[in-house]
Order: sequence, then C-alpha cells, then structure tokens
Amino acid sequence: MFLDEAIIDVTGGKGGNGCVAWRREKYVPNGGPDGGDGGDGGDTVVEASSNTDTLSDYASRKRFAASAGEPGTSKNRAGHSGVDLVLLVPPGTIVSDCTDPADLRLVADLTHPGDRVVVANGGRGGFGNTHFK
Repeated sequence: MFLDEAIIDVTGGKGGNGCVAWRREKYVPNGGPDGGDGGDGGDTVVEASSNTDTLSDYASRKRFAASAGEPGTSKNRAGHSGVDLVLLVPPGTIVSDCTDPADLRLVADLTHPGDRVVVANGGRGGFGNTHFK
C-alpha cells in the first residue's frame, strides 16, 4: 500500500528522577548527601532514508515516543539517558507542525538521504541531592 501523507503524534522521552539518599556508615560522622542525578530523556528524530519509499509504516500506528531516562541511584550514580527514537521517511518528505489545523508551519524539508530533524526534545533529568551540596 502506498501512502504519501501521514499525521502522527510524537513526544520526547521523560527525564529520569533524581535520587535523595544519605550516606550512613558507622564510623563516618558526617555522611552527607549521596543521591545521583536522573538521566535525560531521548529525542524523537525524523530522518530521510533511501531505503524507504512510502509512509505506510505510519498508517496503523499514530503515536511515537522516545524512551525515558532512568532515575538516579545512591552512591552518586546518575541514571542512563533515554535512547533517541529515529523515524525513517523517504527523501522529499516535508515535516510540518499541525497542532493548529488552521496554521500549518513548515518544520523541515528532508530532500536528501541522511537529512535529520529533531521534532521532539527529550526532558532533562532531575537533580539528586548531591547536586545541591
């Protein structure tokens, strides 16, 4: 099935939560804060690929979201960042923002293979309590 127009909903990944932890050891009098930062969320990217010739991949599935960042943990360990989600489209695809149907705004014109545009940024990870000491 050939499809030359698709309307999809994309979101970036949520940033991971920071950790609140306290270092508690028997012979350390002032342990202090020990929580790590959360990881950043992944970006959603649209990329033109010469191996794709139709938008039929987006006919049945309409919502796409990048993965979220992992939360921080104790011992000052930061969470992993989320993985970017890459949506492959054929060269010559025009990406537009249609949040307001009366006002279509051009985001990018992906004319050549390898052209990329970030359509949804991922969230920033939260700070752990070690960040504030």
